[in-house]
Amino acid sequence: RQADGRKVLRSSIREFLCSEAMFHLGIPTTRAGTCVTSDSKVVRDIFYDGNPKSERCTVVLRIASTFIRFGSFEIFKPPDEYTGRKGPSVNRNDIRIQMLDYVISTFYPEIQEAYPDNSIQRNAAFFKEITKRTARLVAEWQCVGFCHGVLNTDNMSIVGLTIDYGPFGFMDRYDPEHICNGSDNTGRYAYNKQPEICKWNLGKLAEALVPELPLEISELILEEEYDAEFENHYLQKMRKKLGLIQLELEEDSKLVSELLETMHLTGGDFTNIFCLLSSFSVDHDPSKLEDFLEELTSQCASMEELKVAFKPQMDPRQLSMMLMLAQSNPQLFALIGTKANINKELERIEQFSKLQQLTAADLLSRNKRHWKEWLEKYRGRLQKEIESVSDADAWNMDHVKVMNLNNPKYILRNYIAQNAIEAAENGDFSEVRNVLKLLENPFQEAEGFREVKEDTEEEGATATAAACAQETRSRLPYCSKPPLWASELCVT
Repeated sequence: RQADGRKVLRSSIREFLCSEAMFHLGIPTTRAGTCVTSDSKVVRDIFYDGNPKSERCTVVLRIASTFIRFGSFEIFKPPDEYTGRKGPSVNRNDIRIQMLDYVISTFYPEIQEAYPDNSIQRNAAFFKEITKRTARLVAEWQCVGFCHGVLNTDNMSIVGLTIDYGPFGFMDRYDPEHICNGSDNTGRYAYNKQPEICKWNLGKLAEALVPELPLEISELILEEEYDAEFENHYLQKMRKKLGLIQLELEEDSKLVSELLETMHLTGGDFTNIFCLLSSFSVDHDPSKLEDFLEELTSQCASMEELKVAFKPQMDPRQLSMMLMLAQSNPQLFALIGTKANINKELERIEQFSKLQQLTAADLLSRNKRHWKEWLEKYRGRLQKEIESVSDADAWNMDHVKVMNLNNPKYILRNYIAQNAIEAAENGDFSEVRNVLKLLENPFQEAEGFREVKEDTEEEGATATAAACAQETRSRLPYCSKPPLWASELCVT
């Protein structure tokens, strides 16, 4: 990518807005201080498709206690047994010890104080803490539908922050296999793979800490701590998102998984479905339930959206050739394609075919049936909460309050960022400020707040040009389900 070290306006605005959005969602993250752009230009091939364009250079001032990463410790790696590649500081154990001492004494002083005379115990305590922090961090991501996009060891913070906002994305329609990075062809960093890949990265950090921390100690810590910490934090957060504030029952995990399955079956908007659930009434009132089902299904994918989502991506002749190759020459097939990709394409074809037989009325009826089944289970669980308290009204107020504090109304959806980017590329930065203001209060309704600002005196001339660029796009409130054109956006 020319290796010129220049960042551009498009990616800078995304990083600036998202790191601030994450902070206000209460998720550990680096911060953004300023975003400064210039008239200097660089050429970028955004989608790596041979269509480069000129873009303005931009600098984001990033703020964090440290930018040391898991990958920072891999500079000491010995030669790889297959490739022969080695770290630039191989055999410099003196530097590794110095760096590890610095990290622990500066950012984990309580651990340094607890084990002043035993470096192995100290290093084990440090590894246990970063394991737990990482597990909690990725649990927080999963609970707001955040996908990082490139979770290699160099994008993992040694203090457990969200770091390096590149091809990230917040899920709109719930899809456990959602891939936010258009260049992640194998789905290595898909939404449902994030907990697993973060654990894998911790394993690589463990390898990089040898001999200061023997592998048999760190591997045991990883196996004992990571999954348990992730599952516990994830479930506790999900209980809050569902307003289960009184009891912790074993059945809660199943209720959450059944909710996500219902979202998946109906193409529900991950953010907005959770927001709506705070207004669900426990009363057995058929008319209230019907009204609520109408609201819920309005946040599910339309026939048009589903057809876009499941549209086959391969030419039928290409797919046929790949299937034949898989049978006749599996080794060659393994080099040019993956079984998972072919299976996914076959699933798309099947789903698309089913959609062709379905009417909009059928889809609505099916979605209502799915949601009605899950809501009955949710109502039963809420009844157990009510039966365990003496004041049902007080419980209901607390229940709604906790849900509203844990289910954001505003997230940085790709199309929202794109609107701000397009305006900024036309010289109007008011939309960036506008979006930032919404993201600073993600859990609150922006009452009386206009989501499309009038031209300011400072930016009047350029704002007019930006408005022209936006005219063809529907400008829904930013807490709405995204418009259809949003599904066409691709981030690499």
